[in-house]
Amino acid sequence: MSRRSHSRSPSPRALKRTKIDHLTSEDFKNGIFLAPMVRSGALPTRLFALKHGATLVWGPEMVDKAILHAERVVDPVTGVISYNGKSRAMFTTHPIEKPYLIYQIGSSDPELAVQAARVVMQDVSGIDLNCGCPKPFSTHAGMGAALLTNPDLLCAILTALRAAMPPEITVSAKIRLLPSQEDTLKLVERIVNTGISALTVHCRTRAMRERDAALVDRLKEIVDFVEGMGRGIAVIENGDCTGAEDAKRVRDLTGAHSVMIARAAESNPSCFAPVPLIDVERTLSPAYLRVAKYLDNNWGLTKFCVSQFKGKHVGMDKAAQKHYRQVLNGTKGYDGLEEIVGSWTGEQDFQELVEVIETRPPRLHDLSAGGSEPSDASITPPQLVTPSETTNPEPPSSGAPLMLALHRMDLPMLTGGDPLTPSPAGGVSMAPA
Repeated sequence: MSRRSHSRSPSPRALKRTKIDHLTSEDFKNGIFLAPMVRSGALPTRLFALKHGATLVWGPEMVDKAILHAERVVDPVTGVISYNGKSRAMFTTHPIEKPYLIYQIGSSDPELAVQAARVVMQDVSGIDLNCGCPKPFSTHAGMGAALLTNPDLLCAILTALRAAMPPEITVSAKIRLLPSQEDTLKLVERIVNTGISALTVHCRTRAMRERDAALVDRLKEIVDFVEGMGRGIAVIENGDCTGAEDAKRVRDLTGAHSVMIARAAESNPSCFAPVPLIDVERTLSPAYLRVAKYLDNNWGLTKFCVSQFKGKHVGMDKAAQKHYRQVLNGTKGYDGLEEIVGSWTGEQDFQELVEVIETRPPRLHDLSAGGSEPSDASITPPQLVTPSETTNPEPPSSGAPLMLALHRMDLPMLTGGDPLTPSPAGGVSMAPA
């Protein structure tokens, strides 16, 4: 990927700090959230989710030990904050998302969890403990779903986090169901008593996988149980929700205070809008790629995320879709994508995205509220398919590819029309300006 030194010219517009209060338990209610997803939960995805109506966004799980060795670097042009390992940024964020950002930790040690939380707490609004990941990279070290069978340790980590974090930083947890509902309720009671602000329940057991239907019918009793404890804690449903409209069904069925979306958001980050974007190769991918390049998002991570995008097609036939995939798959970096992105106007795209986030109602306390740019009234839920070879890949360690924030690629500000417009012949052509 080509890089350049920063221009000495000032940024065209200083980013405004979002005026919004600190998170409370109430901010976890009546919302629709982006789930923590390794790789798929990258910074550009979180920003586009916020643009299209996500109330809060979770970052990808970061193992406590990894972030302890990271170097925090702030890009003076874009404002991107990178936590760099030996060879790449392990975690990136931007101040515009801070009021909505929950940082998820993978940990099996109260002291390490607190140390890791302190490293990032200036850049986030909440800390979430991963107690549900069933993958070996998490469970072999006693993290993730392994904590479900070690409630003493799980609650010790949450108690330590709550005691160490300042009041303005929320502490929450994400669990899976235990095989027994009675055991699940016992665990939930202990977790709520640690002083957390919210509890997300992935309505699958540790042994279940994405292909297994979520056991959403078990959540109603859990919600009622938590309500009966009188702590005002939000219970968030996770599992098989396809978007903003479907979230209403899930809430009616389960009584959950909010709903969290993973796979549908991986397929289309605009699923948080009442009417998600269609023809995502033309309406979502170009802007996503331009913003990702402007923010110096790792190319491999960007390509992975864009490759997962799926949605309804109205204006693109199969030939145009095939050509799009050929162009995307044939590139080894941002160079060569002009046929998809048109002009590299990433700075302009980013400023427009910032303006949408800044002007939206604070935290959208209404599932009927949505994001921007609805595209078609006759939308169908996206197909929820995560490629088997990429399901929940391992979080980056401190030895993963360094993104040096002070050495960036060339970003020519060009002008042009909408990319990937279907041509009469069925291919993909560049539309005139």
